[in-house]
Amino acid sequence: MNRKLVLQNGVELAAKGFGSDREVIAELVFNTSMVGYQEILSDPSYTEQIVVMTYPLIGNYGIIDEDYESKLIGPKGLIVREYNDKPSNFRYTKTLNELLEENDVPGLTHLDTRRLTRILRDEGAMLGLICDADVTHEDAMAKLAAYSAPKDLVARVSCKKKWYSRCANPRFNVVAIDCGIKYNIIRELNRYGCNVTIVPYNTSFETILALNPDGIFLSNGPGDPENVPEVIDLIRRLQGKKPIFGICLGHQLIALANGLKTYKLKFGHRGANHPVKNRLTGKVEITSQNHSYAVSTEGLENSRVEITHINLLDQTVEGLRIKEDRIFSTQYHPESSAGPEDSKYLFGLFVSHMEAMKEGR
Repeated sequence: MNRKLVLQNGVELAAKGFGSDREVIAELVFNTSMVGYQEILSDPSYTEQIVVMTYPLIGNYGIIDEDYESKLIGPKGLIVREYNDKPSNFRYTKTLNELLEENDVPGLTHLDTRRLTRILRDEGAMLGLICDADVTHEDAMAKLAAYSAPKDLVARVSCKKKWYSRCANPRFNVVAIDCGIKYNIIRELNRYGCNVTIVPYNTSFETILALNPDGIFLSNGPGDPENVPEVIDLIRRLQGKKPIFGICLGHQLIALANGLKTYKLKFGHRGANHPVKNRLTGKVEITSQNHSYAVSTEGLENSRVEITHINLLDQTVEGLRIKEDRIFSTQYHPESSAGPEDSKYLFGLFVSHMEAMKEGR
């Protein structure tokens, strides 16, 4: 047990290290997914966070080249109950330990993840320090107290210049605003017949319209949505001109652009098992989620925005729409990989909005 985790509340948990031996400080969050650790690690939305996996066995199917969600490794650290370094999977190309070593990300195993998750649920998300076992408690607490969370997370993970993802026999052209976009979102848009142009988060209104898109997509991404005023202003200017679809951070930014507020959840939603009710159809969808912030219902009665989806666990807002402007959004991830797939119909809804606008309906 050569490493340890020190929490902001003073708790210390002994562990064995794998991956990098770097010392890191970041916000601790837990994820309840049973599979998909590679997708979680390559999701830019986890930037500046240490991820705690509640499922006890991690690493057993290795890392697969085709399954990354971005070129980045988002989390600053990974904590698991039991790490398996001998994958059993004909598709795997490297081990989880090798991936973490290559990207200088520390991992901890043989740690009591059940106790840690209960602390985060009871007391809320907090900072954690991954360090060597011989670091004194006083030094660890001083480092935690001195840490200041960065606010430029979207700028870090967004692409620096536009790029393209094309499909065979395209029917529509979509511009995706990259705040930390996941590849599977782009894959789904391609499957629905959309050529996608991915642009940096701070691309101007004029540049986007010059691309002549049939629709605008607002991506997921890390951090507080209020730290991205450029995108909020861009949404206000684009509303009504093109159909708009937002996921996760994109959902929160649409809310802020229309006068609503967002707030930080106690410990966030992360995992592939959240029940969400579609208020328009009455159906319940099992969804995949990853966010720390939620949209407030304050001021909703005086807004054009309508709630379309509700989380059945805590009644938080999971979906919005502005019907007359062909704008809609979801807090959860309908493209979720490695699943579930209950909500992929939303990409079809986006296509129907673009089709209707092109036909003048």
